[in-house]
Amino acid sequence: MDRDASERRVVVGVDGSQSSYEALRWAVRYAGLVDGTVDAVAVWELPGLYGWSAPAVDMDVDEDEARLKMRQELTDVLGADTAGPVRTHLVHGNPTDVLLRAAEGAETLVVGSRGRGGFARALLGSVSQHVSQHASCPVVIVRSRKQ
Repeated sequence: MDRDASERRVVVGVDGSQSSYEALRWAVRYAGLVDGTVDAVAVWELPGLYGWSAPAVDMDVDEDEARLKMRQELTDVLGADTAGPVRTHLVHGNPTDVLLRAAEGAETLVVGSRGRGGFARALLGSVSQHVSQHASCPVVIVRSRKQ
């Protein structure tokens, strides 16, 4: 990701969950207050790819289509005017590793309290818990209004 040391970057993880949408809205509001920029990061990884018993999966992921879907999702959540200046990044890898790298030198990292997987009653998801303990910048964890 392009990094300018003088800009105040707000990095936000987006995974399609309600909680990540709330995190995205929070990140945009905060960036407006500090005159910063927003980097929305979506991470994809193929399940079982790193395990010894990986199932047969289609390795052809259409990244261009995924980027278009991500841009449309941001527009649906934020509206066209607000989503326009948000920089999008679709990255292959482990979500916690990717978010921690993306947040290096950032003003703050914003994540939802729980993503799409996991246990519905858990207070924090594994990604939000891990980045809160290991990020090199302040971390904001945003809960969904429906929780």
